[in-house]
Amino acid sequence: MNNIVLCGFMGCGKSTVGQILAQMTGRAFVDTDQLIESNENMTISQIFEKIGEKGFRDAEHTACKEAANMQNAVISTGGGALTFERNVAVFNEDKIVFLDVPFDEICRRIGDDGNRPLFKDKSKAKELFDTRIALYRTAAHYVIDGMGNKNEIANRILTILKEG
Repeated sequence: MNNIVLCGFMGCGKSTVGQILAQMTGRAFVDTDQLIESNENMTISQIFEKIGEKGFRDAEHTACKEAANMQNAVISTGGGALTFERNVAVFNEDKIVFLDVPFDEICRRIGDDGNRPLFKDKSKAKELFDTRIALYRTAAHYVIDGMGNKNEIANRILTILKEG
């Protein structure tokens, strides 16, 4: 196994759990959204505003390729990254873990965070969530219940990776 790649809907805990998992395993932590912002010199919201979703998705693909070339990292992907086959394919040497969290809990966690361009309309966000769930399951080698204590979630991931 090379990298551990976390996928799931926005607000499911990929970054939080990923940082804990990286500390527990001594691996580097990489957030593809942070890579995108660094590469583009703009925030995610600015990217959506200036070059649209297609431009963002191209920048996201570049960031996924960059992250996949790293060794022994815990990688947190953006909420939509692994809903695209081209991004899933770049992580073919890695173990992909889907953090499964119900939509109501996602809404509670995100609240009114205005920095999430695809979460401005909750009914559209729910449609997006419903569409993406099957794609996450298809991309993932493992599905983990993302509810509960973040340290427990990280431990669950370690356990299934050791067993797997």
